[in-house]
Amino acid sequence: MMLFRVLEWTCFIHHTSTFLVIYLPCLTLAAPEKSPLEETVTGSFASFIHGIRPDHLPDVVRHRSKRMILDSIGVGLVGSTTHVFEIALRYGQETYSSSPISSVYGRKGLKVSPPLAAFVNGVAAHSMDFDDTWHPATHPSGAVVPALLAASQMLPVASRPSGLDFLLAFNVGIEVQGRLLHFSHEAHNIPKRFHPPSVVGTMGSAAASAKLLSLNATQCGHALAIAASLAGAPMANAATSAKPLHIGNATRLGLEAALLAARGLEANPLILDDVPGCAGFSAFYSDYQPRPLSLPANSFGFLLERQDVAFKSYPAHLGMHWVVEAALSARNLLLNNSGSLSPSAIRTVILRVPVSKYINRPFPASEHEARHSFQFNACSALLDGQLNISSFSDGNISRQQLTQLLSKVVVEHPEDNVANFDKMYAEVVLILRNGDILTGRCDTFYGHWRKPLSRGALLRKFRSNASQVLPEDNVDSVVKMVDNLEHLSDISFLASCL
Repeated sequence: MMLFRVLEWTCFIHHTSTFLVIYLPCLTLAAPEKSPLEETVTGSFASFIHGIRPDHLPDVVRHRSKRMILDSIGVGLVGSTTHVFEIALRYGQETYSSSPISSVYGRKGLKVSPPLAAFVNGVAAHSMDFDDTWHPATHPSGAVVPALLAASQMLPVASRPSGLDFLLAFNVGIEVQGRLLHFSHEAHNIPKRFHPPSVVGTMGSAAASAKLLSLNATQCGHALAIAASLAGAPMANAATSAKPLHIGNATRLGLEAALLAARGLEANPLILDDVPGCAGFSAFYSDYQPRPLSLPANSFGFLLERQDVAFKSYPAHLGMHWVVEAALSARNLLLNNSGSLSPSAIRTVILRVPVSKYINRPFPASEHEARHSFQFNACSALLDGQLNISSFSDGNISRQQLTQLLSKVVVEHPEDNVANFDKMYAEVVLILRNGDILTGRCDTFYGHWRKPLSRGALLRKFRSNASQVLPEDNVDSVVKMVDNLEHLSDISFLASCL
């Protein structure tokens, strides 16, 4: 006799401009079920999402994913102080006002619908481009954490997921993103056509949400296929205030895909397979070559075991981290050479960086353009000896001394400097008026997966960000809860602290 477990949650379905509230009883098999498509790539992903257990998580994956969760929450909290977050929140409150049960970063006592919470908290996570980055290129955590926090609060109290459930679902979302990216060589380079988290982030959010909500294998497959129909954003909106919406939409739409699959919506069961004449996920990558995702009995080779993520020390595009550290090295050489820093002593600033048009911006006019400008970040670091949140204020962007230095910049693209976050480097060359030439170079910045942030550095970043909106006691509580996720009985406690 088959045993069924009955779960009840509130399912939000987007219909015209409102969310319909439906209390949906969902039957899921207590024992692993056999999928008729288990030999397909899509079926293997669905079986993985449904079948993975906490004991599959190695210690290194638990450790690294907790660091990712803490960092993502921190950048989301400080991101809740931004103008773009305020716009997204006001829009959402005016448009989606039903079932206020999920928490919002930095807004004590405010509850909104779960999809709206996922959306605005996702926007917050990317509002300063301060969130983590993986290779192949994507921002993995911001597309998953807000969806899981929102979903955790929509379940009945007796069915609330634990911290371990949350940790497992988070890793499902991260692994799905990484696997999809590794199916394409094109994905390894800095993107040109679309913003990767708007595609793989949506899929990861759907996978993570499906796991947290205990969908069966068939529903997990449909959630992935539905998410594929909701994915994608063009790179043309990089360096604008619309870019944070890419993460907000990824986390919201992935959650909605899981909720729609739970409601019974069906989609192509071969969405991840490379089927001739059928443009599934291959529509996003021309060289897409998928492989099944297996789940061994005792252990699983997570991508996060092989490679950590990059944590940002500066609230800017990841490529800026190379050029900032190279500029700081050149600045130190100048100080040692002359004893002081005088921009007038610099005749030319040469930047040797990869070819990437959307981050080659000679005179940025807004904070979002500045976060995506090799020239701005190099010159700001040269002038100030640092780069932080205030560096991107209107006053700093428009100062005359910076504008004068920007006018001296020449950009070069050496053939060996490829647009790939695992292989690129940056050089900042200062040609002085006295004829001296000083060169700073960065091959691996501090925070890159080859040179990870220490525990202390990560905590300092989190505390600096979180303390912008939370009292000190709450900051301490969040650190302790994330450190001890396996022992947290109800993950919604974490959401309510934010």
